[in-house]
Amino acid sequence: MAEPLILSWSGGKDSTLALDALRASGEHAPIVLLTSVTAGYERVSIHGVRRELLRRQAAALGLPLHEFELQPESSNEAYDAALAAALGEVRTRFDATRVAYGDLYLEEIRRYREERLAALGFEAVFPLWGRDTAALAREFVDRGFQARLVCVDTTQLDAGFAGRAFDAALLADLPAGVDPCGENGEFHTFVGGGPGFAAPVAYEVGEVVMRLERFAYCDLVPTVPAAGPN
Repeated sequence: MAEPLILSWSGGKDSTLALDALRASGEHAPIVLLTSVTAGYERVSIHGVRRELLRRQAAALGLPLHEFELQPESSNEAYDAALAAALGEVRTRFDATRVAYGDLYLEEIRRYREERLAALGFEAVFPLWGRDTAALAREFVDRGFQARLVCVDTTQLDAGFAGRAFDAALLADLPAGVDPCGENGEFHTFVGGGPGFAAPVAYEVGEVVMRLERFAYCDLVPTVPAAGPN
């Protein structure tokens, strides 16, 4: 029997590639998407994507979504407590004891996740670990995934990249020293379509705003999908 598995889900490029790898293995069913949302803002934590788009995305992927809320500027302790509660709820519902992440190579982050999960009786899985990020980014584009930069850390990348499509032109324009997958937090993305999606997630590109005098966020506004042929 296929093993149920929880996927830590941001809605971005690496989460999507991790999902793609897990689905290709055929070893996991169901795969439950687990996402933190900032209370009051109704947006995906860190990425700033509207909750409505997150839910449309999960529906297009045909997967269950479990959301848990964090308070703005939540402490590490508060995050750990909220995550522990959410994992407990998902384990009860789906009997899942493994959690997958889209991390690529940051050893400190991996150890942190493994240690935190072990204390809760879970095991961490890293389906993309060690992949070359330049090759992974090109594969993402070449396979027809559709993504857009929704958050840019302006200490590492110019704010003008916020709102741009994640495509071959963007990869060519990234300055030297910026990871093509944004693994060092240079940028975050939202994936609106591609392999595994029943239909694209419809949205319009909204305004770009600065937060904390550092992060450039591009708002994506949900729209009604175009009607198909009669």
